[in-house]
Amino acid sequence: MSESAVNHNFIRPIIQEDLDTGRVTGKIVTRFPPEPNGYLHIGHAKSICLNFGLAEEFGGDCHLRFDDTNPAKEEQEFIEAIKEDVQWLGFQWAGDVRYASNYFEQFYDWAIHLIKQGKAYVCDLTAEQASEYRGWATKPGKESPFRNRSVEENLTLFEKMKQGEFDEGFCVLRAKIDMASPNMNMRDPILYRIRKKAHHQTGDKWCIYPSYDFAHGQGDAIEGVTHSICTLEFQDHRPLYEWFIENLPVPSQPKQYEFGRLNLNYTVTSKRNLKQLVDGQIVAGWNDPRMPTISGMRRRGYTASALRSFCNGLAVAKTDGVVDIAQLEFEIRNDLNENAARAMCVLNPLKLTITNASDGVEWLEVANHPQQESMGYRSVPFTKAIYIDASDFTEDTSLSRKKFKRLVIGDYVRLRGAYVIKADDVIKNDSGDVVEVIASLVPNTVGQNPPAEMKPRGVIHWVSATEGKEVELRLYDRLFLAEAPGKETGNYLDDVNPDSLKVIKAVAEPAIVNCKPETAFQFEREGYFVTDRYDHTVDSPVFNLTIGLKEDTSKNN
Repeated sequence: MSESAVNHNFIRPIIQEDLDTGRVTGKIVTRFPPEPNGYLHIGHAKSICLNFGLAEEFGGDCHLRFDDTNPAKEEQEFIEAIKEDVQWLGFQWAGDVRYASNYFEQFYDWAIHLIKQGKAYVCDLTAEQASEYRGWATKPGKESPFRNRSVEENLTLFEKMKQGEFDEGFCVLRAKIDMASPNMNMRDPILYRIRKKAHHQTGDKWCIYPSYDFAHGQGDAIEGVTHSICTLEFQDHRPLYEWFIENLPVPSQPKQYEFGRLNLNYTVTSKRNLKQLVDGQIVAGWNDPRMPTISGMRRRGYTASALRSFCNGLAVAKTDGVVDIAQLEFEIRNDLNENAARAMCVLNPLKLTITNASDGVEWLEVANHPQQESMGYRSVPFTKAIYIDASDFTEDTSLSRKKFKRLVIGDYVRLRGAYVIKADDVIKNDSGDVVEVIASLVPNTVGQNPPAEMKPRGVIHWVSATEGKEVELRLYDRLFLAEAPGKETGNYLDDVNPDSLKVIKAVAEPAIVNCKPETAFQFEREGYFVTDRYDHTVDSPVFNLTIGLKEDTSKNN
């Protein structure tokens, strides 16, 4: 864990004190308890790093538990994606994967216990009636007319619920707490609903399912979780969790601590909104590289180490806040700058013919990374005809060397890892557009400086016109144009960037198309790219733009 995370994590000294004072006598146990109703996003990454990181730091365990209480919205696909995300980030849960559904029998027994204690009842109010009876934040609720049913009647009705004798929505089991409580969560919350749907873990065994609030805290108690760490939206739920713990014969008493969730500008992380983007086909799925899901960022080329560094560098505080996405982009660039091999790819090809080059193929040895000698060298084919980027050439000889550090008629430039060349002439089409540059090379300048009078303006990238390979580039931009999507109009979809994806064909060095999916490169002077996790093949190479280069290392340098 980073020093900054340690210094700005209010939970860490709590754990240390619990160990020092003996409140926790064995290992600390944390847990990451997602609902399997969608893919994990960047906010979950912070929670993963926090829960697993604290367990690792203090020599404890971290459980992965799926709080799978709503089969109507849950899928096995989400479970598998979540497990994969956690492991990709570099963490491993203690023991087997756990499920709230593992404890359905125990939850049912505890519901019976509450009924027998006169602290739970079957309520026949419709959803609309229940909402009306609940009141508002500033107005107390009123008691259900079914609140004072006898223990025997409630036991009979709850058994009928379990046996499937009632339709969905006909009744629920509610805790009997306080309809006048200022905390809305304490106003006789629902414990069980009828849902006649098969469950991905338990099949058709149950037709009643515990509420998330009833299952969540008790799952922690069953597992011996010592520190239940969650985001601030659960702060108002804590008194309810504590009520359950106090009124049930649970085997342990976990303590809940809330921290501020991670919010990024230019981003939405609500699962409901993300699902709407997927269902509305605004993106190509949960793992679309424009999505803030962990799998989407992975597919875009974000690295696990960069995401961990970003999350561990954030304060763990008791307030919410918005983090500038530039902080995340800094971590991505920093990681890829250190670890991504360099390659050349021309996005807007302009043919350049070198008149005094040999007719064959000359293989040049080029460093894979300018600062990482351990990454070795690669062979790049140099031929008489090459492609340069059209933006790297101009006929305007009035441009100073300081203003334009690229190729100009009558002047010199170095080809990356190759010769110094001079632009001698151009060929134009009928419209007057330059379609080919005629140039000559300065001999003996591979790895060597030319004579002083031939000093190049700068360095440009290139690819052999005959040996290069056509590749598909998917150029991704931010999905939203506004810092706070929807803030101005009330609808975040109004701020969707219509140009968040552009697909182009480009020409790249031949060797890189043979790389495996999820191989990262810095395309010289263009940006960081990664071979697509799913679509890239040797025959149909696909590269995703991860992120552009910093402005001070852009094409003019």
